[in-house]
Amino acid sequence: MLRYEPSAGPEEAAMPLFLIERNFAEAVENENDPETRATIKAVNDEIGIQWLFSFLSADKRKTYCLYEAPSPEAIRAAARRLGVPADTIVEVGSEFGPLAAAMTPLREQVGAPAQAPA
Repeated sequence: MLRYEPSAGPEEAAMPLFLIERNFAEAVENENDPETRATIKAVNDEIGIQWLFSFLSADKRKTYCLYEAPSPEAIRAAARRLGVPADTIVEVGSEFGPLAAAMTPLREQVGAPAQAPA
């Protein structure tokens, strides 16, 4: 799992969360390179999005990435600049399930509003 810390502080409004499916898992190895990560962060900062973390599918053919972003269009713009796909972008809402309560302290830490139980 690759991870970046959210950028929003208590004084900043929380942005929507998006899950991105990418069909390019072979490139994931390069994302651990410090220079590659710096490039991704610079482009994302310029566009105003934040990469939170990614999962690699069990068959190692896709990645699923969680982002904070103002819109799907901002994610697509960053993907185009970085030369990576953003095959499917889905806005995600409230967390639910056995670990949902664990998200509350994380949301409070970044100043995001608490989510109502589903």
